[in-house]
Amino acid sequence: MKNIRNFCIIAHIDHGKSTLADRLLQYTGTLSERELQDQVLDNMELERERGITIKSHAIQMRYNYEGEEYKLNLIDTPGHVDFSYEVSRSIAACEGALLVVDATQGIQAQTISNLYLAIENDLEIIPVLNKMDLDNAMPEEVKDQIVDLIGCEEEDIIEASGKTGLGIKQILHDIIHKVKAPEGDEEAPLQALIFDSVFNSFRGIIAYFRILNGKISKGDFVKFVNTEKEYHADEVGFLKLDREPQQMLAAGDVGYIISGIKTSKEVKVGDTITHVDNPCEKAIEGFEEVKPMVFAGIYPVDADDYEELRTSIEKLQLNDASLTFIPESSVALGFGFRCGFLGLLHMEIIQERLDREFDMNVITTVPNVSYKVHTKKGEVSEVHNPSGLPEEKFIDFIEEPYITAQIISKSEYVGSVMNLCIDKRGALKNQVYLTSDRVEVTFEMPLGEIVFDFYDKLKSISKGYASFDYFQSSYQKANLVKLDILLNGESVDALSTLIHRDNAYDFGRRMCVKLKELIPRQQFDIAIQAAIGAKIIARETVKAVRKDVTAKCYGGDITRKRKLLEKQKKGKKRMRQVGNVEVPQQAFLAVLKLD
Repeated sequence: MKNIRNFCIIAHIDHGKSTLADRLLQYTGTLSERELQDQVLDNMELERERGITIKSHAIQMRYNYEGEEYKLNLIDTPGHVDFSYEVSRSIAACEGALLVVDATQGIQAQTISNLYLAIENDLEIIPVLNKMDLDNAMPEEVKDQIVDLIGCEEEDIIEASGKTGLGIKQILHDIIHKVKAPEGDEEAPLQALIFDSVFNSFRGIIAYFRILNGKISKGDFVKFVNTEKEYHADEVGFLKLDREPQQMLAAGDVGYIISGIKTSKEVKVGDTITHVDNPCEKAIEGFEEVKPMVFAGIYPVDADDYEELRTSIEKLQLNDASLTFIPESSVALGFGFRCGFLGLLHMEIIQERLDREFDMNVITTVPNVSYKVHTKKGEVSEVHNPSGLPEEKFIDFIEEPYITAQIISKSEYVGSVMNLCIDKRGALKNQVYLTSDRVEVTFEMPLGEIVFDFYDKLKSISKGYASFDYFQSSYQKANLVKLDILLNGESVDALSTLIHRDNAYDFGRRMCVKLKELIPRQQFDIAIQAAIGAKIIARETVKAVRKDVTAKCYGGDITRKRKLLEKQKKGKKRMRQVGNVEVPQQAFLAVLKLD
């Protein structure tokens, strides 16, 4: 055990951790020249295109140092805020962390929040200043920021470059000397932490785990503590670039287990594996059910594709257990599913994967969050969809989820960042100058306000410099109303939203104007109305396409013209009663881009 080192890499998006991991794999000889490609651990096409890590990966390196062979387990973490629970479990499986900071950009928000997770878990932090080969690197400034943040000595910071391989030897030296070997008792009952799972179409679900105590052998009868399911371990082994089966793994090892599990619900990140006949006394702490934060309806463009969409989402769920879905139907869009996502990036990725991997063409409704509705009878229910809201007369009050948002920005943009947050009903909690020109502001704001376009706006007002990180803090009472959009007096349920009373009038008016542009003209007038309950707050009319019926009537009495117009008017009225208005697909997307 003394030659095992388990470590992870903490970094903000795009600070070069996947490239740094490539160099470590190359230097330790884990990869042959033939297998080498950029960002080798990001094996999903989408990850490569966007340059982000979505699914974390683990890989073992063997490294000969001063005549001894060391097993170095790199447990990669996704950098994005939506996947923070997965990050926390990956961190719990390690003893050390490389804190990678981009020398051209300095410290950013997600680095800080993941760093706090690592410090809570007592990890040894090794600071690395990456991208030192770039001309615009600012090593002195960024080193000062790192020293301020973690209180290390300046000479402890390793200057490195993932591209050229500078500093890789020093990083490996520090991992072996500074990160402590895992502590655990091989003779104790088995206790292993699941930190990730992947789906393989031939073998079922493969769970990745780190053994804290005890040992596990091929063929053992094991159980997963939180789901209370029992399995035979068909195969256990180490994670190299491919899986490498072993007869036995012991305390301190990181590996995988295949036991023919077919449904992703049975393997939960953070769960504990133990033996059935000699179980451990208590499960590893920190297990949580992953809770979706953002909800949206996903509907097939063609109603016949409903079953196909169901199988696509089920297959996607095998790969991503944090996606939840239930069937729902909408008058405007037919049958579809209400899906729960961890956050906006997660939602975007699921949409993209449905399109790419399953060729599904879908419409997504306005994303919203879950609200707690307190009725006058004293009952509390969770509502994910505006159409599920009880009538207004039964509601006592509604609570909405609040988040604590940390934004790090250059000091020149701090005024506009604050204005944006205050417009989104945020309250300033704290403001800290990290250096003379970098500020960290902390706001408390409703989650519902940031699911729309907050991130895009933040990036544009700060010219891309601000970085943003959040976690859910509490539920608070809110003055929310249900805003309905009516076409010819009929409500279009897919366009209704829950919105703060102060913003309802403005939003309703903008919706009506936008829909007037998008809905094609019919043979009759179409009234587009925004309503709160029975009260209409905005209206636009799409004028009818009409034929000039008085053209053939020249001269003569005005009553002859009037008669023809009255006849036309009757026809239009009758047509309006039977005609229905098709809402074009762009209208549902336009709601998302209202500015």
